[in-house]
Amino acid sequence: MIRLLKDIYRREAYFPGILGLFINPFYFARKGLAFHIKTLGALIKGKVLDIGCGTKPYEAVYSVNQYIGLEYDTPENRKKKKADYFYDGKKFPFGDETFDSAVANQVFEHVFNPEEFLVEINRILKTKGILLLTVPFVWDEHEQPRDFARYTSFGLNALLEKSGFEIVEHRKSIDDVRVIFQLINAYIYKIVMGKQKVIDVLLTVLLIAPFNIIGSILGKVLPRNSDLYLDNIFVAKKVKNYNGTKRI
Repeated sequence: MIRLLKDIYRREAYFPGILGLFINPFYFARKGLAFHIKTLGALIKGKVLDIGCGTKPYEAVYSVNQYIGLEYDTPENRKKKKADYFYDGKKFPFGDETFDSAVANQVFEHVFNPEEFLVEINRILKTKGILLLTVPFVWDEHEQPRDFARYTSFGLNALLEKSGFEIVEHRKSIDDVRVIFQLINAYIYKIVMGKQKVIDVLLTVLLIAPFNIIGSILGKVLPRNSDLYLDNIFVAKKVKNYNGTKRI
């Protein structure tokens, strides 16, 4: 029974439904990400590298031949993450043109050397390989101290094109009043939540769920604002090899 409840809670954390309205402090952000990752997931094929894979919450979305998780090498990550490989934060432990696709979900803001990071993704992808990249735009500092940047859509577009990628599709996730309600809930979460899961769930129902419900209603009736949104979603195709100084 406890295992079943944990499985339900985990699913609602990343793929929130009706229950998520009441128990997920990050309901809007996670619901938006889940929608875009699922609808774009068909573009991810073959042998896939999940960069910064964490616990691999989105693995089941992709129908692929091989799914490999990569994480930054720290004692905490080795203990808590489901990575198949770990790396030093600079060079991926794979040969050139090893993968057909790559995904990097909510990782890019934690990379201090973004251009070198994209060079490595370019290197391990086959020509015409696909990268699915999700990156926060409006969000608080998190996973401190390894939170280094926020990127506009224009900044990400320029970095990807400079690194030998062609933009296939770009989306902005949650570009309406729900942004405000998600930030309110993030504020409450940081101030109130502790480390007792049962108590945290109760506090979420009491303090955060009302904002989830109100935000969901207002998000359907108030106009969108494409300049204020939670996350950037990019699908990019490798069109040229790039070694950090020139395209080949």
